[in-house]
Amino acid sequence: MRAVGFHEPLPIDNPSSLLDLVVDVPTIFGREILVEIKTIAVNPFEYKLRLHPGKFTAPKILGFDAASVVAALGPGVSLFKVGDEVYYMGGATGHGSNAEYQAVDERLVALKPTSLSFPEAAGFAYDSIFNRLGVSKNDPAVNKPATKKSVLILNGAGGVGSIAIQLLKELTDATVVATASRPQSSVWVAQLGADYVVNHGEDIPQQLAAIGIP
Repeated sequence: MRAVGFHEPLPIDNPSSLLDLVVDVPTIFGREILVEIKTIAVNPFEYKLRLHPGKFTAPKILGFDAASVVAALGPGVSLFKVGDEVYYMGGATGHGSNAEYQAVDERLVALKPTSLSFPEAAGFAYDSIFNRLGVSKNDPAVNKPATKKSVLILNGAGGVGSIAIQLLKELTDATVVATASRPQSSVWVAQLGADYVVNHGEDIPQQLAAIGIP
């Protein structure tokens, strides 16, 4: 299969820093699924991993975020079937998603929403996973039955912030305050479900006090 990777960490202006490669299709084991990559997204971890990959077997193929179609199943797979459209943020071990195929543990994978295209789903993976790790329906810091909580989301119109607003409104009873500076961003953040929108270009504590949030 075709892939993009490197044999050693080099400055990005070196012609060998990223190479077009031909490598074997990964063999899958246990709960791994083999996916055919449709779209990838560039993850901020990748440039760091390219410069400081640690111990690895060359060539190293980068890539965390992808939207794909399940091509084959390991013997322990129970969550997916061949042909499923999926998206994920993979791990740092093994070959990454900058290739035609990738082996991924099914526990890192989710079905792609039918409302999202492959490019949209690939770009959605990083922000959504980090939010889901931080927002839980049973998180006592957010959703104590006897205490009404308020959550301030900085940069509510950004990737992480916009998803956090929706998760908090869906999974908790918290009052959600988000920041935005442009008029169109403020309108969009409110449409996502923020109870209040404040301007992060102005005095935030003063604005919070004005709406009764300590």
